[in-house]
Amino acid sequence: MKCRGCGALIQTLDKSLEGYSVKEDSLYCERCFRIKNYGDYKQVIKDNNEFLNILSKINDTKDLVILVVDLFSISKKILEITKYLSNDILLVLTKRDLLPLSLHDEKLLSYKDKLGIKSVDDVIVSSNKNYNMDQLLEKINKYKKSKNVYVVGYTNAGKSTLINKLIYNYSNLDSDITTSILPSTTLSTIEIKLNDELTLIDTPGILDSGNIFNFLNGRELKFITPNKEIKPVTYQIKDMQYIMIDKYAKVVTNNNNLTFFFANNLKIERFYKDKKTSFIKHSLSVDDNQDIVISGLGFIKVTKKGIIDVYTMDEVEVYTRDSLI
Repeated sequence: MKCRGCGALIQTLDKSLEGYSVKEDSLYCERCFRIKNYGDYKQVIKDNNEFLNILSKINDTKDLVILVVDLFSISKKILEITKYLSNDILLVLTKRDLLPLSLHDEKLLSYKDKLGIKSVDDVIVSSNKNYNMDQLLEKINKYKKSKNVYVVGYTNAGKSTLINKLIYNYSNLDSDITTSILPSTTLSTIEIKLNDELTLIDTPGILDSGNIFNFLNGRELKFITPNKEIKPVTYQIKDMQYIMIDKYAKVVTNNNNLTFFFANNLKIERFYKDKKTSFIKHSLSVDDNQDIVISGLGFIKVTKKGIIDVYTMDEVEVYTRDSLI
């Protein structure tokens, strides 16, 4: 049997290995049981080789693939997944509820064209707000090639939350899959039969090695993860200034306008004297109307061309992209 929460094979022999349960006929492994009931996360170290093997098997089918992308982290990185697939792709942009409501969905949808993502169709959703879920199901049924539809994406893109909302809305199932803000929650493929005509196949998230999620504990991740519409913070900067993004990053610039899109929990403060940190420096040449993305933490909209220094934790990726907003 596979664990209904993470997809690992149920085993009763070794507590240190994935899939362990006291009983062979348990629906959930002990790890998923503790995540669901106590928020007690036991980390499992995985690599992307297993995920790439799964992609290869998906590519051997003609089945529709739902590519789940976090709007916060959308970038050309997603092409690292699509290059392995020749299947039809339905692009699903998640976490709409976190971005300002004044933004038009059409503008966000057009952004994917800049990145070169090829898809048969697109839809923006919010699993938490149940936004556009009916539209998503209609498009799944429209484009599916068989009963099987695969769900893929990076870790923390919202795959499992999305599937659980589909289960809740459109099936009679009394179980759900395990969700957690920490990486590698889903460990293997999980088949979810919504009805006689549609089976969703959840896959482990591909790991993003430069994401700050890989370097923080569960309490910190909960703190930095947005859970409601973000209130942007804008600074008009006329001379050399130093902006701290709580204890996770520092931004240094001169003569620019910056708007910060980060979880409302994070304290964003401006200083006129440098604040010493042990962070690693990233010196970025930014064009007009670009974003600076601190992977997994948030992004900064930059108005003017210039050099901006971003300091953050070692191995956390910092990159630029065309402005999302």
